[in-house]
Order: sequence, then C-alpha cells, then structure tokens
Amino acid sequence: MSSVWLVTGSSRGLGRQFVESALARGDRVVATARRTESLTGLVASYGDAVVPLKLDVRDRSAVTEVVKRAVEHFGRLDVVVNNAGHGLFGAVEEISEQAIRDQMETNFFGTLWVTQAVLPYLREQGSGHIVQISSTSGVVAFPALGGYHASKWAVEGLSESLAQEVSAFGIKVTIVEPGGYSTDWAGSSAVRTEPNAVYDGLRETLSSIPVRMGDPAATGPALLKIVDAENPPLRVFFGSQPLDMVKSVYTERFRVWEEWAGLSAEAEGTSA
Repeated sequence: MSSVWLVTGSSRGLGRQFVESALARGDRVVATARRTESLTGLVASYGDAVVPLKLDVRDRSAVTEVVKRAVEHFGRLDVVVNNAGHGLFGAVEEISEQAIRDQMETNFFGTLWVTQAVLPYLREQGSGHIVQISSTSGVVAFPALGGYHASKWAVEGLSESLAQEVSAFGIKVTIVEPGGYSTDWAGSSAVRTEPNAVYDGLRETLSSIPVRMGDPAATGPALLKIVDAENPPLRVFFGSQPLDMVKSVYTERFRVWEEWAGLSAEAEGTSA
C-alpha cells in the first residue's frame, strides 16, 4: 500500500524534492505552500496522487483545517514533513522584534501547530512518522545567524521530547539536519536585518566559512530510506560536512564542561 504524505513548504527547495520523490515511487502527497500556483506542475504530472493546498503554517486554525482535509481525502497520514521555514541573517543586536517573531512563528510555531494537529490522527491509527526539518544550525551556531539558530534549536528540543512522548503510540520522529544545499534558502526566501557596521567583520567571517553545497535532488531518495526504515534515527545529517563540524564543536564543549566540573559540583554544594 502506498504511503500518504503531508509536506509543508512544498513549493521549492528541499520540500519540493521530498514531494517529487514520494510521488515518483507511487505514494500520495498533500503538498502545501503559501502559493499553490507553484504546485500546478505536480498536478499535471501526478494527477490525483497529489493534493495541493494553500497553507501558511503560522495560521494555527488553517493548519488544523488542512490536516483535517488531508485525512478526509486520503483516509490516513503516514509521513508528515515539517519543512516550511526561512533563514534570518543578522547579528543578535540587529534583529528587530518583528523579524524574530516572524522567524519563530514560521520555523518553530509552524512546526508545533502542524505536529499538534496531526498527532490525534496518528495516535488513533497507531502509526505514523513525523519528520522535522531542522538544520546543522540546530546543533551548532555561527555569528550573524542567532535568530535562525534560536528557531532551529527550539525545534530540536521540542522534537526530542516529542519522540519520547509518542513512541508508545507507534509514532516515529526524525529530526533531519541538512548542511549546505544549492537552494534559495540564503537567497530571496531569506530575511536580512538592517546591518550595523560594527558587525561587518563577523559577517565576513561567516561568508568565509567553506560550505560544501549538496545537490537538493539527492535529499528526496535519502528521506525515502529514512521513512522506510524499521528503526529510523532520531537525528540524521543530510550532507557529509556537518558530522566533522559537530564533532569539533562537541569536543570543545566536553573539554570546557570537564574543565569547570569542580565549579559545577560546588554550585550544588558537593565536592567533585
């Protein structure tokens, strides 16, 4: 039996790749986007196997309605991919209140609203797989990306708790942490703060970090292997660069934690 998917942010980038890979192997997909005209090509190619629905994940009531329509149309949901999101570039001091609220509303709250909306259906059917598209930026941080990091770190914590809460109901959770890809994430879909010249040097540092850009088309088949796995990972990187990067970061974190372990013990009133 083919699986039924719900994918947010399906108009372009990785979301589009996930949708096309699922459809190409015979699965059925509810593909959502803020502008459904971007999805007409999918309908032309795959007909009734794809249902394009307009959705802004920031609108909780709209999320609830779209999930309801998806289940009514196909009868079930097997894979839910929370992919909708955008980047926010700027030093912490530069971030406006509106920019950070928009960032959290889309990247974090949008993920939360979709997750909450699908859980009653997944619990009732006793199965399902929720895939949260995070980022390498959900486990490591760089200058001039603080707002984006905050949203993705929030998704990571939420999703790790979620996985422990729903496993008894037969529901699986995977956090996908992509590295660099040749998408529009840093292009027109990104938000950039009003720059303060004192941080220009940090921006140059960020732009000078070598990033190995992956092929977005490779992410679709990779995600299929994850959702088909009997025991899928809680966390998985997309791209080979993130693992080396994170190893270095965590090695330093452990070094500092151990260096200050004595003080940590003092802080609870015991000896190390």
